[in-house]
Amino acid sequence: METGHANRIEDLDAAAALGLRTLRYPVLWETVSPLCPDTCDWTWADARLLRLQELGIRPVVGLVHHGSGPSYTNLLDPAFAEGLAVHAGRVARRYPWVTDYTPVNEPLTTARFSGLYGHWYPHRTAQADFLQAVVNQCKAVLLCMRAIRRVTPKARLIQTEDIGKTFSVAKLAYQAEYENERRWLSLDLLAGRVLPSHPWHARLLAIGISRSDLDLLAEGEGAPDLIGVNHYLTSERYLDTNIQAYPRGLRGGNGRHRYADAEAVRVDLLTGKTGPEARLAEVWQRYHRPLAITEAHHGCTRDEQLRWLHEVWEAACNVRRAGCPVEALTVWALLGAVDWNSLLVKRHGFYEPGAFDTRSQPPRLTALGRAASALATEGRFEHPVLQRPGWWRRPGCHYRPSLRQRTIQEPGRPLVVLGPRDAFTDEVLRVCACRGLDTVHVCAAKDVGDALAPSAGGTPWAVVDASTLELSAHATRYPAVTLWTDIHAAQAVAAACAAGGLPLLAFTSNLVFDGSTGPAHAEDAPSVPISLFGTSQARAESLVAKAHPGALQVRTGCVMASSETLSLPSALHAALAAEHYLPVLPSGITSVSCLPDLVHAALDLLIDGERGMWHLANQGEIAWADLAHRMAATMSVDCPPSTWSGASSANTALTSRRGFMMPSLESAIDRFVLNCSAVPARPRGQAAE
Repeated sequence: METGHANRIEDLDAAAALGLRTLRYPVLWETVSPLCPDTCDWTWADARLLRLQELGIRPVVGLVHHGSGPSYTNLLDPAFAEGLAVHAGRVARRYPWVTDYTPVNEPLTTARFSGLYGHWYPHRTAQADFLQAVVNQCKAVLLCMRAIRRVTPKARLIQTEDIGKTFSVAKLAYQAEYENERRWLSLDLLAGRVLPSHPWHARLLAIGISRSDLDLLAEGEGAPDLIGVNHYLTSERYLDTNIQAYPRGLRGGNGRHRYADAEAVRVDLLTGKTGPEARLAEVWQRYHRPLAITEAHHGCTRDEQLRWLHEVWEAACNVRRAGCPVEALTVWALLGAVDWNSLLVKRHGFYEPGAFDTRSQPPRLTALGRAASALATEGRFEHPVLQRPGWWRRPGCHYRPSLRQRTIQEPGRPLVVLGPRDAFTDEVLRVCACRGLDTVHVCAAKDVGDALAPSAGGTPWAVVDASTLELSAHATRYPAVTLWTDIHAAQAVAAACAAGGLPLLAFTSNLVFDGSTGPAHAEDAPSVPISLFGTSQARAESLVAKAHPGALQVRTGCVMASSETLSLPSALHAALAAEHYLPVLPSGITSVSCLPDLVHAALDLLIDGERGMWHLANQGEIAWADLAHRMAATMSVDCPPSTWSGASSANTALTSRRGFMMPSLESAIDRFVLNCSAVPARPRGQAAE
């Protein structure tokens, strides 16, 4: 719903255009019968399943996905299973051509989050409630498939589950063993394996689970036709009694021992034991059922998303070559996800793009979507960012790194970064390093041609021209000083990239607008600069677009860099921290672009293959006086008086017709103030390490 798909049936056409022929799709109980089990509204589902049928896409229909269904039931309701089965029968009768179903997504995981950890409704934290929820959901799956097969005898059960393994130090082996037994419980119940000899059979009876329910499941009627493995980087865990080696948020215990519960990929000792290939092999060895990877997503930067998808695809191919029938890989979620970084516990509107980015209207195809299309149609995809492993396989990601010798990788195809060694260019280089992007730094435009020649790592794959970021910041603070963009250098860089067939990312700013033409400016607003600097930037934009029609040009608001001492936001912070008079502030309204947000968003667009003009500013606009007061409030200090550069109602703020890629203005200000307080200012001209 929050991605907007509920109101965009055309998303299905976009999925079909990628070459996808199977799609997990919801016909949820709570949307069809939200208020009364006997009152159904099929309007939404009818239109979408008809369109899927017309497009030749086979749906895998889900009936409950990480929830309890309608408000009149819940996972602990004794009538939950029978109620969902009634809904399943209705779905089958209405859409008899549908053959694949996932009645309940991840029953064990849902039960943990709802019945054991209290994150989701009904927010319970007892083992008895957790186990009752598991059994109720598994019983529901069995009864649903029974009802569906009365209509469609050959209907298949595609049962999904996260089966991440737990590792531990020797002292906590008992806890790891317990969790590793527990992770199979839902699939064992459905497969008819929870017999009196099963380690969980007696526990289930002891907490009050009905013997008749266990006997029903023991018949094996609910055995999946295909097991869908949902695997994430955080699925596998490591338990360690040395809690001081881990962040505080990972520390806890079981009442017997205190320990850290950490992501296993961040423990160097486990190299070779974690990952999707190992887990797929385990599932196959245990159940000997056809498999699919039914969720493959990583909420990170675009390069890391591509690396994760590539690793999961390679794992599936390797296991398939070894004889395990892996049928499919699902890019979940196609339209991204909202607030899944907190498991929906915190509702901040945090969005993670998928194959499409719904922050653009219509949703914009990302590099992840292009990769999915290539895999669907050709069985392979390539991108220069894949020359480096994901962050989870690079040195420096571990809480407890080992002392073993590491293999030194050869350099990959680099990204050329152009700009003087100032705080802005340094930040571009720092972010690239954090993202595993090899770079070649060039200070002057005249040297770009040499940098584009093949090197040890190969020919550069793109150019980032950051040379104007510092100039734009200084032009904002000192509007009366004569500054200008070297338009001939900008044109020459664009021409060199065009000649080499290379993507170009170039930065410009909102100073191409004088603020007299009305509210915030979108990408197609005509440039009306008032200063020499703004005029030179507008001219450079035109020349770059002409020399390289495929160039990506990014207009920014006033760039906030915590390590830059000469920009106006930094001067504001310094004055507030010293309780000194504020610097002269411009009048009017502006946008701001927090530098790390800006660089990450721009690199994502570059990797996505975007071109043309984009506006990248933190969402919202603000008067300079209000920015000073907002920063003072964040710093818990009084805002002293200021002088003004002149009365004006000018609005140079940026908006976008192409998509809002950056976090909110409030978030940017808070993080900027925090980083300014944490990072000492660097003398001008000193490079970052």
